[in-house]
Amino acid sequence: METRQKQIMADHDHSYKHLFSHARMVEDLLKGFVREDWVDNLDFTSLEKVNGSYVSDDLREREDDIVWRIKWGKDWLYVYILLEFQSTVDQWMAVRIMTYIGLLYQDLIRAGQLNKKSCLPPVLPVVLYNGDQQWTAATDIAKLVQNVPGGLNRYRPQLQYLLLAEREYKDDQDLHDLNNLVAALFRLESSKDPQQLLDVVILLLQWLAGPEQDTLRRAFTVWFSRVLFPNRIAETHKPSIEELDEVKTMLAERVKEWNKESMQRGMQKGMQRGMQKGMQKGALNLLVRLLETKFGPIAPEVMKRLEQADEQQLLNWSERILTAKKLSNIFGN
Repeated sequence: METRQKQIMADHDHSYKHLFSHARMVEDLLKGFVREDWVDNLDFTSLEKVNGSYVSDDLREREDDIVWRIKWGKDWLYVYILLEFQSTVDQWMAVRIMTYIGLLYQDLIRAGQLNKKSCLPPVLPVVLYNGDQQWTAATDIAKLVQNVPGGLNRYRPQLQYLLLAEREYKDDQDLHDLNNLVAALFRLESSKDPQQLLDVVILLLQWLAGPEQDTLRRAFTVWFSRVLFPNRIAETHKPSIEELDEVKTMLAERVKEWNKESMQRGMQKGMQRGMQKGMQKGALNLLVRLLETKFGPIAPEVMKRLEQADEQQLLNWSERILTAKKLSNIFGN
């Protein structure tokens, strides 16, 4: 079981990296989830994926997740996306972010990307978290450093990262209104039934219809096959999927089955309620006849009490008829 879970997590990680290795996903991420004015000045035609593997000075290899760069006016701005799929929140995430950004800067300096008059380029660090637990870790490295008075605080590092926790985007309509691919991905992750999944897949097929979107469409197909369906469908029924159209067809069939199952469950519940109500009414009528036969006409307040009782209580009272000498013996008061 543990090996299987690790494989699912590895497939999840790899599939997400595959998705966010496409420029359109990064563009929709920035446009839909970074609500800041500077985003309006980005040249999205310049989006370019850069090397995300760095070697620190002590020769220990460190790898981040995904790094893109994009023109911000005449200068480059780097977007660092860290995909976090662990089941528990990383308390020291801000330290990791600071380390990775430092390695990015070192790499740019060693590669000769900066001259002596250049400033370091701005970096937007994004942590994309899809765990079930609420993210409680500090989003600024400064909050992890002990607060020391007397002037020492001015040396405390400050570096924030943007946290995008999927569990915080619970309103499906709000995500729908964003009308972009990352919002669609969040909707798929939080979907509750096949109809919701089908609605999003239909949108994806519309948005990714052109031949220039073949690789991204394929990335979503792989994500369905390796991430979503293994978590939602039993292993024996896991479908083999090659195209996004197949996902739509499969979900459409599943919606029919789901609606049929829901109708059957509703009918069964209705029949059970009807039978239970009928049995309760029968038990009430029988008890009333027995009481009237032994004790005469029933007072209105007693009749009201009988009508409010459930079936089991009526049966319990009926069992006392033979031994009861007066009406109060029936009710035990």
